Amino acid sequence: MSGTPLALECRALTKRFGGLEAVRRIDLRVQSGERRAVIGPNGAGKTTLFRLISGEFPASAGSIALLGQEVTRVPSHRRAALGLGRTFQITNLFPSMTVADNLVTAAMALRPTKYMMLRPLSAYGALYALAEGLLETVGMSAKRDTPLRSLSHGEQRQIEIAMALVGNPRVLLLDEPTAGLSAAESMLMTRALKTLDPRMTILIIEHDMEVALSVADRVTVLHQGSCFVEGTPAEIRANAGVQEIYFGAEG
Repeated sequence: MSGTPLALECRALTKRFGGLEAVRRIDLRVQSGERRAVIGPNGAGKTTLFRLISGEFPASAGSIALLGQEVTRVPSHRRAALGLGRTFQITNLFPSMTVADNLVTAAMALRPTKYMMLRPLSAYGALYALAEGLLETVGMSAKRDTPLRSLSHGEQRQIEIAMALVGNPRVLLLDEPTAGLSAAESMLMTRALKTLDPRMTILIIEHDMEVALSVADRVTVLHQGSCFVEGTPAEIRANAGVQEIYFGAEG
């Protein structure tokens, strides 16, 4: 839509580790509501790019704009306040608590609501309603009362998505959501991703090319820290150069 700022824009974004350029002058323009996949073989720079956008790594050069605002030197928590969400490891939370209780606790951290030690978690009805909705979104309602530590690896990845949605982000970064999943679990995860709010912009960094191509509107292929090509899933699938660098690097 004319006049609508880009959800995400990176200009000549670069990250150096000593003499190594892990990310080299990447230009990336993601429209509001777009599903963009970033793919490439191991070592292509996908995760480094993700960490630059989230604010975990400082950029060595170039710039990042989020929803029209310059955020290149803005810390990660302020980027979250502007509407940036990301997945994170749920193993850092409370494994003995139920899935719902973990989501409610995460929601408390992002809202003015203060936790009162003498008030049970069950008293926070509105936050439990939020948790219920998020679990339904990712297809995990049946695990509401299950202790976090009892979930399978695939189920934990689905809860990671729910955790990332707690803050109602306008731009969501998903880092390898199907990593370590079985084929059946990957199919369930892909299905869940397709049901997310179409108004939300999603940047998915993915090693599995088939997952990325089935979820994305557009795809950016990285190779050796640079942007190799960008296009629709059909264009990427038909690109001989992508086949060579992607599958050739896997061998």
